[in-house]
Amino acid sequence: METVAYREGGTALSALVVRPAFPPRAAVAVFPTIFNPTPGVMAKAHALADAGYLAVVCDFYGEAPADMADAFARAERLRADTDGYRSRLRAGLTVLAEQAGPLPLLAIGFCMGGQAVLELARDGADLAAVVSFHGLLNTARPAAAPVKPRILVCHGDADTLVPRAQVMAFWEEMDAVGANWHFHSYAGVAHGFTNPAMLDGAANPAYDASADRQSWAAMLSMFDEVLG
Repeated sequence: METVAYREGGTALSALVVRPAFPPRAAVAVFPTIFNPTPGVMAKAHALADAGYLAVVCDFYGEAPADMADAFARAERLRADTDGYRSRLRAGLTVLAEQAGPLPLLAIGFCMGGQAVLELARDGADLAAVVSFHGLLNTARPAAAPVKPRILVCHGDADTLVPRAQVMAFWEEMDAVGANWHFHSYAGVAHGFTNPAMLDGAANPAYDASADRQSWAAMLSMFDEVLG
């Protein structure tokens, strides 16, 4: 793993690059949770490298939040300006492209990062595919055609942050622009289902091993399809 410094506007940011042991088949931007890169997110980046992908973990804030309240305050400020938010996300894609060279580009995200990759798709980002894991589905600026990436959303049906009305609105939004979207919903599964541990190391009660395994396999299968 290596750290790559980058900037967006006046904010200094750091990407964490995880390389596979052999030539990668594609490069994947990994957008983290509201807490920025966590051990759980980094474990997923290393799993991507094990599967043969170059992983670039992007940075929302330039530093780690101090606590839950600080994380929510930072996220609220960042997402309040849609143009600024999408500019921050696209800065991460610039780093991805620089690291990837000629490789195809993909993006995945967890929680806030799941929303981030959907925002990039809505914004016309030139990606082969994006995958949202327990991501928020709402947006201040609905998609405008064309939506280029193939989209996979892996969602816990018991996620209190994403009510069914938001799910239906997302489906209708994607249909309105002719997006190529796929939606996997796991019954009884709550928000944050891919992460087995909390930040303090305690067991995460929302973790669901079956949904975690199924969603990761669905992502890898879709990547196989889009990469040919």
